[in-house]
Amino acid sequence: MACHLRCLVVLGSALTLLLAGMVRAADPEPWLTYPGKSGPGRGKRVVLIAADQEYRSEHAMPMLARILSTHHGFDCTVLFGVNEKGEVDPTLPVYPEEGRVFREHHIPGLERLAQADLVLFFPRLLTLPMRERQLIVDYIDSGRPILSLRTGNHGFHAALPYRIDGRIVDWGNEVLGGGFMNHHGQWQADSTRGVIVEAMKDHPILRGVRDIWGPSDVYRTYKEGGSLPAGSTALVWGQPLLGRKPTDRPNPDLEPLPVAWFKHWKTRNGRQARVFQSTMGSAQDLECADLRRLVINAIYWGLGMESAITPDRSVDLVGPYAPPESGFHYAELGVVPRPVSAFR
Repeated sequence: MACHLRCLVVLGSALTLLLAGMVRAADPEPWLTYPGKSGPGRGKRVVLIAADQEYRSEHAMPMLARILSTHHGFDCTVLFGVNEKGEVDPTLPVYPEEGRVFREHHIPGLERLAQADLVLFFPRLLTLPMRERQLIVDYIDSGRPILSLRTGNHGFHAALPYRIDGRIVDWGNEVLGGGFMNHHGQWQADSTRGVIVEAMKDHPILRGVRDIWGPSDVYRTYKEGGSLPAGSTALVWGQPLLGRKPTDRPNPDLEPLPVAWFKHWKTRNGRQARVFQSTMGSAQDLECADLRRLVINAIYWGLGMESAITPDRSVDLVGPYAPPESGFHYAELGVVPRPVSAFR
């Protein structure tokens, strides 16, 4: 009898622990937080949005958050695009496709933009619920800094409800200074050598930046024969290479195009937001230390902290970082929906 009672107690305890585990597993915090350690960024809050389907932002944004919090002192939060189960899911369709259910996308935690000092955007062709779109609009119309990587310049398929003088604002072309037109060269065949604009070599965003290369290709953001819009200043030209190794030769038939620039965005109330866009920035691009430095310097610049940018401040990786390749062949690449905690 005593044995039966003990077994029942043990079974009951195990069931309690199992149920508690199930509750925790079913209701995790749907974002990652990285409290800042010591550094110039102490007390500043940076939100990083990972919500693309091609360039593995779900790996890149936590990596940057670890560096920013550990080496620079910023308090960082990474928000993800998730599926109906709350899993980080880069495989969700961006358009209605035959045989696949299309649902609006979802980024939990966008309310945190209201307290953010800076937001780094890395979405791609999202259709968000109107409430979430409005949270993004509230931020970009606040005058606080706006930074964007790679597909961020075509981050929203369904337009943001952002109007100035009765007209919808174009997120990529107007706010960021250049939306995606097409691939300049061969997608998934070329790579990019970053060439610093000589006239801008002393700009604080370029401090300590020397050697940029990444396996992603160059984006075209304006028509052939054109240029960046007035008010946008190129920092880095992207020269397409004949192959996907840093030692490959430049493609003689493809001119360099801007891959990193800065500008200011004038909000509805006349505030001036600092803006930085890099069309480089895939998870594998960011294995390049100098590209990481460019982005981190841009964060300091966006916050008006240029005086704290030094050429030797650490951009070293914190923990392992081996992101999958870019692309849409999810099964081959091992890209599957995963819980948020898998990306910590």
